[in-house]
Amino acid sequence: MNSITYFRDWGVMRWLRLLLGLYFAYQALLLKDSFSGFIASFLLLQAITNTGCCGSGACGVPSQKYAENKPDNIEYEIIKPK
Repeated sequence: MNSITYFRDWGVMRWLRLLLGLYFAYQALLLKDSFSGFIASFLLLQAITNTGCCGSGACGVPSQKYAENKPDNIEYEIIKPK
C-alpha cells in the first residue's frame, strides 16, 4: 500500500476511529491497562489503514444486483387437467 493513500479520504468514521484510538491509548498509558491498549491499537490500525471490522469488505451489502444468464422471454406451457 502506498504511503500517500494513508492521508486520503478521511471521512467521519475514520476521524472517529482515530480520536477513539488516541483516547484509549491515553487511558491505557494513564491506567496501565492492557485491554485499553489493545482497543487503542485496534482502532488506530483501522484509522491508519482505512479498514473496518471486516477488512476484506465481505460484510458490505452490494449496491446493485446483476442478473447473470437470465433469459429475456420465459415460455410457459399451460397444463389442463383431463
